[in-house]
Formats: sequence, C-alpha cells, structure tokens
Amino acid sequence: MLETISLTKRYDNGIVAVNNLNIKINKGEIYCMLGSNGAGKTTTVNLFFNFIRPTSGKIIIGGIDVDKEPLLAKQYLAYVSENVMLYRNFTAIQNLKFFSSLCKMILEKETDYTSILKKVGLPEESFNRKLKTFSKGMRQKCGIAIAIAKNADIVILDEPTSGLDPQSAREFIDILKKIKKDNKSVFMTTHDIFRAKEIADRIGIMKTGSLVKEMNKDEIESADLEKIYLEYVEKN
Repeated sequence: MLETISLTKRYDNGIVAVNNLNIKINKGEIYCMLGSNGAGKTTTVNLFFNFIRPTSGKIIIGGIDVDKEPLLAKQYLAYVSENVMLYRNFTAIQNLKFFSSLCKMILEKETDYTSILKKVGLPEESFNRKLKTFSKGMRQKCGIAIAIAKNADIVILDEPTSGLDPQSAREFIDILKKIKKDNKSVFMTTHDIFRAKEIADRIGIMKTGSLVKEMNKDEIESADLEKIYLEYVEKN
C-alpha cells in the first residue's frame, strides 16, 4: 500500500534529513517508526504528503507515484498529528462534518456522524461541546474520527500519544487496533517504545535520517526493545 524506494531528502544547507529510506507497509499492517528528535521521522511524513519534495527516490501509495500525482495519492491518506489542529469554537460534530465535506465524504444521516464519534470512544455528552473544552486525548480522538470518516486506506500518525495520560494513550491504541481490523494500514512515528511494542507489526528505528534497524512481529515480541533502541540511537 505504501512503499518508499531509496527515498532521500537533502536540504540546500547540505543536511540530509532522510537518507536512502526503503520501507514497505502492507494492507492491514501497523508500522511504528522510532527515533529521537531530528531523526527524520516528521520529514518522512511530510514527504508522504508531498508537503516537501524528495531530492531523489520515490514514494508509491496505492500504486501511485506521489511526486508525479500528489493529489491523487493523498486520497489514500489520512493524517493525525501530535497536536490535532481543529476548530476550537466548533463542536465535535461540526468539526467532523466540516472536514468530511472537505474530503467529499458527506454522510447521509446524523447518526452516521455520531456512530463514528462513538467508535473512537468520545462520550455522547461531548458531541455538541466546543473543542476548546476538550482534553488533548479527546481532541486526538476527534482527529481519528475525521480520519475514519475519510475512509482512507492509510492512516499516518505523527507522535499521536505524546502528552497523553496513560489511560488516554491506552484508549488511543485500542482505536488503532480497530482501524487495523478494518484492514487499514497505519504508519506511526513515536517515542513511546512500550506502545510501539504492544501494537506494531513492524518497527523501524531511524537515526540521523537513516533506517538503522527494522524488526518484524516475532522479533519485537521476543526482544528487549528499549535496550535495542538505545544501542542503535547511542551508537556512533
């Protein structure tokens, strides 16, 4: 569903933010990318959406070359950032309706919207509350609801559990498991090693723009992931 082929991003000042990245994310798979700040994770996400263009290499999404047909490729993608940027003076329902309309995914019934908000675990009393009254965890759930409404094949998440309390992080991971059951693909950047080990089908570790380690499900389950991560990020 999503593949990078020798993907490289070099800035004009000579800094290589992403270096010869080769990953492949299959349908119904959760891929977690670990790495410290500056490792190149967010740059990779920006490349997926064609917010910035690669210096060389390719990104293929749903069989489409992102650099050649970015708008078509984006139809396959939904995005949830660390700080979900929604309209604070809109209610949860209003945000969901508005962003669904931007994606041309207008649902037929009011209950179609409320069922999505229920699916992501928002309490019913919050549906008509303005987002400025929401906790960060509730805003993240609203962002996931919008991604679900878009019905995208691939959900991209950039540090989605950062700053969440343990209960909210647990609820968020449970939502991702539901997305996987719907045969959607998930790419998630994260610092949360514990959650990554719990949910990932594959894990990649990035350092200074390069993928230095990749592990499959069996390797993840039997490994001391924290020890492996520290070995690679601290290695000279």
